[in-house]
Amino acid sequence: MFSQLSKRPWLIAVAISLLLLLWLLSGSLLKTQQAASADTPAQEQGLTKVEVQWLEASPMQRQQVIQGQVEAWRRVELRAQISGTVLRLDHDKGSTVKQGQVLLSLSTDNRPAQVAKGEADVRQRAADASAAERLRQRNLVSSNELIRLQSELAKARAELDLARIQLGNTQISAPFSGVYDQRMVELGDFVQPGQSLLTLVDISQLKVSAQIAQQDVGQLHLGQPVKVELLDGRELQGELHFIAAAADPDSRSFRIEVKVANPQAMRLAGASATLHIQTGEALAHRLSPALLSLDKAGRHGVKWVNEQQQVVFTPVQLISVDDQGAWVSGLPNKVALITLGQGFVVPGQQVISQLAKGSN
Repeated sequence: MFSQLSKRPWLIAVAISLLLLLWLLSGSLLKTQQAASADTPAQEQGLTKVEVQWLEASPMQRQQVIQGQVEAWRRVELRAQISGTVLRLDHDKGSTVKQGQVLLSLSTDNRPAQVAKGEADVRQRAADASAAERLRQRNLVSSNELIRLQSELAKARAELDLARIQLGNTQISAPFSGVYDQRMVELGDFVQPGQSLLTLVDISQLKVSAQIAQQDVGQLHLGQPVKVELLDGRELQGELHFIAAAADPDSRSFRIEVKVANPQAMRLAGASATLHIQTGEALAHRLSPALLSLDKAGRHGVKWVNEQQQVVFTPVQLISVDDQGAWVSGLPNKVALITLGQGFVVPGQQVISQLAKGSN
């Protein structure tokens, strides 16, 4: 074999070249492997891997969702102004009545006689005062006597007015149109001044009252449209017609009232309802509520990774929550949200992030 190679010196040159090439390649590969093995621990030493998903803000209708209570537009409890016996029940409970209709009558007792006596007394006092005025013009009556007679006339008129009021109080009339809702007395009961007799409610329209947090009340204004959702799924449309000027001292929340038309006189007063109040459009991110966490101050927020591969915690405002997820505002327009491993990292920590499966 060597004799053959000696006869062909160009083969020896080719073999030597191949050996040199293989040696060089093996050295470069070894250096590359050594560099990789040296660099990888330096990059990953002490770093936590997290999965992220890129989220971009999109416009959505901001709304306040509040639990409220449906109330009658007006409700009054009518009480006795005089003592007497329940003489007549002029309407049944549940009746729809007009303003001014008599609902219940009390015994008049001697009140008609008191009115008649007062009218006679006023006539007598008026005649005496008139005669005294004529005599005074001729200086036949002193001015003091005239003043005394005029004073007695005024007293008699006041007593007559009181007697007429007492007689009028024997009939309990509706101060407004509504529904005769409750009755606390029965026929023949003796009642005293101040005793409750019946209640009258006006449900021609309804009001829904609720409490709104102090940080959210600034987004409301009178006349705002409001959707009222009942427990059975029915929806009514109303408008915000009252916002309290001062917060409740205990809850630090503000009372609001929503006016709702009720032309069909549906009996809804006393029911629970959910108020949906649109407060304008905002840019927000939709995410799973499970990704929300709390900082040391108790604020809701989310963790994400910045360009330097550091964990950032940003407080967010919870706009709405439903079975599909939560809408939050306060994040950068585009953010790499940590979807896996957020519980093992803290703000400012350096991490290695990788896209979650199925993310773009």
